[in-house]
Amino acid sequence: MRITVMGTGYVGLVTGACLAEVGNDVVCLDIDAGRIERLRGGTVPIHEPGLDALVQTNVRSGRLRFTTETGPAVVHGQVIVIAVGTPSGEDGSADLAHALDAARSIGRLLIEEAVIVNKSTVPVGTAQRVRAAIAMELERRDAPVSFEVVSNPEFLKEGGAIDDFMRPDRIIVGTDNEKARSVMRRLYEPFSRNHDKLMFMDERSAELTKYAANAMLATRISFMNELANLADHLGADIERVRHGIGSDPRIGYDFLYAGCGYGGSCLPKDVRALMHTAAESGAPRLGIVEAADGANEMQKRQLVARICRVFGEDLSRRRFALWGLAFKPGTDDIREAPSLVIIRELLRRRARIIAHDPAAMDNARRLLADQPAVEFADSAAATLNGADALIIVNEWPEYKSPDMDMLRDRLAKPVVFDGRNLFNPADMASIGIVYHGIGRGTHRPNPASTGLPRQAA
Repeated sequence: MRITVMGTGYVGLVTGACLAEVGNDVVCLDIDAGRIERLRGGTVPIHEPGLDALVQTNVRSGRLRFTTETGPAVVHGQVIVIAVGTPSGEDGSADLAHALDAARSIGRLLIEEAVIVNKSTVPVGTAQRVRAAIAMELERRDAPVSFEVVSNPEFLKEGGAIDDFMRPDRIIVGTDNEKARSVMRRLYEPFSRNHDKLMFMDERSAELTKYAANAMLATRISFMNELANLADHLGADIERVRHGIGSDPRIGYDFLYAGCGYGGSCLPKDVRALMHTAAESGAPRLGIVEAADGANEMQKRQLVARICRVFGEDLSRRRFALWGLAFKPGTDDIREAPSLVIIRELLRRRARIIAHDPAAMDNARRLLADQPAVEFADSAAATLNGADALIIVNEWPEYKSPDMDMLRDRLAKPVVFDGRNLFNPADMASIGIVYHGIGRGTHRPNPASTGLPRQAA
């Protein structure tokens, strides 16, 4: 099939590359000429495992091309995928300016029948607005071209997006039009060979499904984080609680890990957009969703509160090693990352920080360029030298099994604040490390081995 993808951000680029991989003729359109030039040369501007090779292979095969020319791109597509950004407004609403601009461009240039696919994460009712925008432009130029608009939300996890697209759990398609259903079934047939994963529904239900899924995941994370904070007060171990409740098949183990909060480009934005949608529609407030959002913002500050309980509010003489800048492993995305909140709170208390991340340091350097108290190290081990404590903010694989003797000996004080509960607290204490987990209490070795007074450790 001839497919046009409008937008070469995270969703658009993964979508275009994966559709080309199964034999489609794909053109990806973007107004950013620099980005398009890099992509033509095989340079992928985002970190996503396997995406570089997938793009390069399909560019070489001729199945994947990149352009800044809207006219030829629109004319090319039997299916035109809108995959542009929908950033949050100040009130939490999704900004549809780019999506509606794309729709108007389609309306101005479309000359043959096409199916328009909304893959951007958008509020309920957006398909109707896209349809109206296209129809208005067609009417202005008196062009009776037939088209259909469908909602087809993406469910891609950063760090695992290619596998998610190529082997999806489900493919949600919102349309009541039989011809559009037939086109979408043909489009996704290569990804449903094992069993039919297509789920057809009306477009408004499809749009709500995306927001509902992310709100549910956010709620599970915030629920476990609140339980973890309670476990700290009660002397319980949240990891044992997690195993206990996760064994119930009605609950399951996924998204039950306590930590220092969620971030990224999806969950925070989509939760707030769903809250805004409810308010704008006159529906009752989404109390649970609002609570999940509020709990997450507080959770991002939990590690700093623990640090201050140990070292005091004035951290001007303190230097901290920090592992993990991206909001999660497998990506370079630092949007709404817990690390940024932690860094800003430490800087506010005049601390110095030396940070490491396998993928996100370039993004962090740009964002924190005006902060001389923040340094970056080429390796996780290099952050430790003389630091007063180690702060672990995400769970990159290389952080999961470090040389613990080296870690203890390089730190000025053998103290670890583990925001992802990577280690066994008793094991850490047994080798002379003061260990602060999330919902796991504080585990202390013999105070004489730490260099800290008992009350501080």
